[in-house]
Amino acid sequence: MGTTRVTVTLRVPGTTEPSFEADFIVDTGATDCVAPASRLGAIGVHPVGKMTYQLADGSLHEYEVGIVQIEFMGEITAGRVVFGPETMEPILGVTALESVGITVDPVRRTLHRVPALPLRRVDAVAPLGA
Repeated sequence: MGTTRVTVTLRVPGTTEPSFEADFIVDTGATDCVAPASRLGAIGVHPVGKMTYQLADGSLHEYEVGIVQIEFMGEITAGRVVFGPETMEPILGVTALESVGITVDPVRRTLHRVPALPLRRVDAVAPLGA
């Protein structure tokens, strides 16, 4: 199966410049976005902490993370970005996709907008085992 890519722009939230724009791999198996640490630093994104991530090969790695504004397909959201190694391709994770209502068709390798995001009250649910 091939990969799906989309042009993504990252920037410090609330700013217009500078920015990092690239073709990101759409990865529904990745929670967060990933970009080269040097490119994030160049646009003024600063680490706010560290997280441990499991890579596709099963190995665990600790990376610094920051908060960015994420723009793609005419949509804007914000979220966590991993300060990745220079050799890792930029990744658009599922959290950013879901936050703007984008789904992935894995067969056609295309992205689609959902007609509307849910915004409704959820009634109390009975505890498990009740």
